[in-house]
Amino acid sequence: MQPLADRMRPEKIDDMVGQSHIIGKGKVMNKLLESGNIPNMIFYGPPGTGKTTLANIIANATGKKYVKLNAVNCGVKEIKEVIDSAQGDLFSYNGILLMLDEIQALNRKQQQSLLEVIENGSVTLIASTADNPYFVIYKAILSRSTVFEFRKIDRKDIISGLEKSIDKLKKQKIYNDIYTEPRVLEYIADTSDGDMRNALNRLELLISMGTDISENKVSITIENAEKGLSERPLGYDRGGDDGYSILSAFHKSLRGSDPDASIHYLARLVKAGDIQNICRRLLCVASEDVGLAVPNAVSITYSCVASALQLGFPEARIPLAQATIYLAQCPKSNSAIMAIDSALSDLDKIDTGDIPDHLKDAHYSGAACLGRGVDYKYPHNYENSWVKQEYMPSGLKGKKYYNPGINKNENAYNNYWMAVKGKNKNK
Repeated sequence: MQPLADRMRPEKIDDMVGQSHIIGKGKVMNKLLESGNIPNMIFYGPPGTGKTTLANIIANATGKKYVKLNAVNCGVKEIKEVIDSAQGDLFSYNGILLMLDEIQALNRKQQQSLLEVIENGSVTLIASTADNPYFVIYKAILSRSTVFEFRKIDRKDIISGLEKSIDKLKKQKIYNDIYTEPRVLEYIADTSDGDMRNALNRLELLISMGTDISENKVSITIENAEKGLSERPLGYDRGGDDGYSILSAFHKSLRGSDPDASIHYLARLVKAGDIQNICRRLLCVASEDVGLAVPNAVSITYSCVASALQLGFPEARIPLAQATIYLAQCPKSNSAIMAIDSALSDLDKIDTGDIPDHLKDAHYSGAACLGRGVDYKYPHNYENSWVKQEYMPSGLKGKKYYNPGINKNENAYNNYWMAVKGKNKNK
């Protein structure tokens, strides 16, 4: 027997759950189906969110010859053979609709070979991927396609989908009776991570566990759910879009000084065992976002990171949490990164000119004859170890890169040097 998720797959767009941003009365997908004018499309999103289901519905609604392939199991040769074979039946169909799942498995050259058939209009392409299409799909295909993002299905819609499936099973009269305990569907939804297929697989397991063979009755119970269902699946792929999004949210929560959100995203990264990326992000935040507001944040963070790497999981979670909370609570300054990025930008845009002669290397015989090092003033010979002289190249005189952040540490140093330089400005 087919898996429950396949048997319960919706056949009409109105029966789908989730994706209300693109599906529903007046929404773009419904309008495309009504017009019958289906463009090349990229369906992008996590597993179990309706990408294949919607492709099936589109194929049925348009009357096109439907060809389904998985890029993991085939190459360009197989794709062309299937298309050539399908083209022999075109007199019976309104063109070919190619559903190419996991298109990211094809390399750039393989993807390029698809251009010919989608450019001449003989094939309408629907490609699906769980990875960010702007990273994994050839730009020429992207430019000829409309990208639709599929989102994780929310709790309410998961429950609705489960209820529809149970009602459908009751109508099929496979079982004499199906009893569902209160809260069990909510339990399934809460542990499915927005994946409708996963939720239906869990429901199918509970049906098997709760079937009384002698009476052909089913009891779907909380007790069986707690015993039989594994923990919530982790939506994290180190090389995938969701993995990058969690790392991004972790970094931005630290930058935004929210210790609670930072700890939440740290927990997700710890759960995935991604210690290297956690450590890299913490060290980056210490310099990029805390920076000169707390200069020793780098040293403290490095100590926590070194401790975590030495300990390994599960103990590594402790110094990682310590560094996370510390960085989230630190005053913030991005003055260092702003300064260096501005200087780097000028190297590409401005003729910076020559280094002042008095700053040039003068350790060799004959340097003075070339004017190297002549008239250099050694700051430590002057009061407060500072003397006025030109340090910038000729093309950047007066250029200011460092703008102190508004924080106790940078304010103190800035006030100190303003006083020193103001006092000695004419010396």
